[in-house]
Amino acid sequence: MQALEATTLRITEIFFSLQGETSRVGLPTVFVRLTGCPLRCGYCDTAYAFTGGETLSISAILQQVACYQTPYVTVTGGEPLAQKACLLLLAALCDAHYSVSLETSGALDLSQVDERVSKIMDIKTPGSGEVSKNNWNNLDYLTSRDELKFVLCDETDYRWVCDVIHDKRLSQRCPVLLSPVHGQLNPATLAEWVLRDQLPVRMQLQLHKLLWSEGPGR
Repeated sequence: MQALEATTLRITEIFFSLQGETSRVGLPTVFVRLTGCPLRCGYCDTAYAFTGGETLSISAILQQVACYQTPYVTVTGGEPLAQKACLLLLAALCDAHYSVSLETSGALDLSQVDERVSKIMDIKTPGSGEVSKNNWNNLDYLTSRDELKFVLCDETDYRWVCDVIHDKRLSQRCPVLLSPVHGQLNPATLAEWVLRDQLPVRMQLQLHKLLWSEGPGR
């Protein structure tokens, strides 16, 4: 307990909303958004989390999370693993018997993430402007309970994703999710490509973007 009180992280926000993505979509979830990110994706919708925030101990974070009557917690960013203490936070949430998911770019090492955490790894496409940051070694740390996500800007991204899924046999590792960049790639067009090519993926839209243009779960 003393370690939880002494260890701090920079937090942009803690809020309660519906999970908008992944296999947990629609579940009432507490989101813990950490401050800071080493990436600058062209479509980023959380640039406000790059700087600022509030310094909180892990104990204080757990107290805020406990205010909401849900077993589901998502740790996100920014890039949450940019803060080393994120690993301790994830373990503490698991110890408190929450069902924890981590939303990460996968640019940083995943080998030390608590095995109880469901890792949602967002592989960056060429259209993101950050494809060079992908740490492909992280694929070795994924299990069937984790998920891989691609956010697509255009057809060039789609063709690239098809090659990556095939070459690295991603669908044999864990579920693979495809999302169109909101307001840039027509979701129906992406759906047609997936069906045409019989791609072994799950297409998803961001539920929170459909429900709220901004606000909870943004």
